[in-house]
Amino acid sequence: MELPQKNGRRAASLTCCLCVLLLQLQAAWTSADCPSDGRTWVPFKDRCYHFVHGEEDKLKVYNFESAKSLCPHSELLSIQSAEENDFVVKYSPEVWKGEVNVWLGMYYDTNSEGMMWFDEEPVKFTNWEPGSSPSDFVPMETCVAVHSDTGKWERVSCLDDLENGVVCETAQKADQAKKKSSGLLSGLVILCIIAIVAVSVVLWFLHQRQHPGSSVVTGFEYHPPFRAPDGDRSCLVEAEELDGGP
Repeated sequence: MELPQKNGRRAASLTCCLCVLLLQLQAAWTSADCPSDGRTWVPFKDRCYHFVHGEEDKLKVYNFESAKSLCPHSELLSIQSAEENDFVVKYSPEVWKGEVNVWLGMYYDTNSEGMMWFDEEPVKFTNWEPGSSPSDFVPMETCVAVHSDTGKWERVSCLDDLENGVVCETAQKADQAKKKSSGLLSGLVILCIIAIVAVSVVLWFLHQRQHPGSSVVTGFEYHPPFRAPDGDRSCLVEAEELDGGP
């Protein structure tokens, strides 16, 4: 293989590795938009989640008020979609052993006579287990917990029941994330264009060293491998050599 082809492949591989590295850095910087308060926050879409006491051998139990107190500057878990519900179910085994009942930031609102989220978002998605869907008569102290193994929701008492799972939730810094992502994408595009141009220049320069005076087009012409002439052509060549002899 010719030297320009070898160097071309090396340069192309280096360019690909550079682009992959930059994309990984972009993902790492984007995930850094969760709170940096010393706790472990897990990003999912535009939200951040902290699974409380996931690293302890023994799970503790909390009433509703004590669960809320564990989420300063954030809210108890509120689930707005099936995807978010599945995320909680799939990530729970990473931090907890066995089944855990996780408090949701939901309560029964006497004014609207329906369930409400504490962050004042409307309840658009539900996943009640059989028999737990709110009926016409719901006690005022009704709250909700989600089972980490099935993802089903259960009505519980805000005052009397104790649950062993707490997940805090907060929004990512949307404005900063958008500006950061936009700047990173622009930088990635510029760097990739520069890298591609640099590789092309190197290939052209190496080709010119091996083939002085050739154009850019000839550098990409196809040169078939050498083949021995067939029998008739061999005879013709031999006859020409004899005719031209002394």
